[in-house]
Amino acid sequence: MKIIKQDTKEGIIEVVPETLDDLWHLSHIVEVGDNASSKTTRRIQDNTGDKLRSDRGVKKTFYLGLDIENISFHLFTGKLRLTGVITRGPEDLIPLGSHHTLEVKLNTPLTIKKERWPKWAIKRLNQAIDASKKLSAIIVVLEDDSATLGLMRQFGIEYYGPIKGHVSGKRIIDKNRQKNITQFYEKVIESIEKFDSIQNIIIAGPGFVKNDFYDYLKEKHNDLANISIIEPTGSGGRNGISEVLKKGTVEKLTSENRVGQEMGAINRLLEQIGKNSSKIAYGSKETKNAINLGAVSELLVLDTKVADENMGDLMDMVENMKGEVMVISSEHEGGKQLESLGSMAAILRYEIA
Repeated sequence: MKIIKQDTKEGIIEVVPETLDDLWHLSHIVEVGDNASSKTTRRIQDNTGDKLRSDRGVKKTFYLGLDIENISFHLFTGKLRLTGVITRGPEDLIPLGSHHTLEVKLNTPLTIKKERWPKWAIKRLNQAIDASKKLSAIIVVLEDDSATLGLMRQFGIEYYGPIKGHVSGKRIIDKNRQKNITQFYEKVIESIEKFDSIQNIIIAGPGFVKNDFYDYLKEKHNDLANISIIEPTGSGGRNGISEVLKKGTVEKLTSENRVGQEMGAINRLLEQIGKNSSKIAYGSKETKNAINLGAVSELLVLDTKVADENMGDLMDMVENMKGEVMVISSEHEGGKQLESLGSMAAILRYEIA
């Protein structure tokens, strides 16, 4: 993410999203009621010329602004769409006041105008810039002839795989077994090396395959071995990735990692709930009451609820009272646990009645 213009007095910030993570951050920075403008393509009815083309019209690209009424980010397609009422554009092509969906594209400037930029939104924008293009960790969970990768994105875990090999069991006599193991390992390594700027690799899984794979890295791919650690798990596949996240291994490896930080915060909250602590609040009513009393030390809010619950002012209130605010992604297990607690919670400075 790059900022190419910032005028908070006028409420305008112009950014260029560069990665899928950037689009995800923007989906929570942009709010209903904001004005957004960017280049867009729209099919325009063209009745000029000898041939009537009103059946489908022609596609034209132009600069367009709209007051946002709906925001949607689709993780699997990587598309961020902003829908609203058109406030700016070529009036000979589109009527002002009509509705349009603006698809935010990578490497294309987007101007966001707010009545007031809250502190949490500026903070999140800066986090996105700092983390741009970094893949802080890959979790590689290995079983006998299968590997699943968990890519630590800012928005949560992106799963890759499974990567399949053709490795026979140890009890089966197969003269090509070692050759097949090597081919399987190289296939996994090829998948890992597709991703740039990897800071850490966590090699996990049940049994001894993870250890054998790590030994292979040390012998053949020492650069990858140098950023790798081994973490035992009881399960393979996605369940194994969840085990690694619960252990806090990623959080220990890199304090930059957002998912690791979020999982750590959720685990601290659940630990306090398990102890029946009276220095916690969860659910909308109880959490907002704690904020208004100035009792919140750490506020956790599910990303999907920031706009729905009109939390901007309350989040600023917590930060103004020297509290910490963390927006939790709904795309990983920690977010789902917070959702089950009412989508927001707080760790308190002191007990409240």
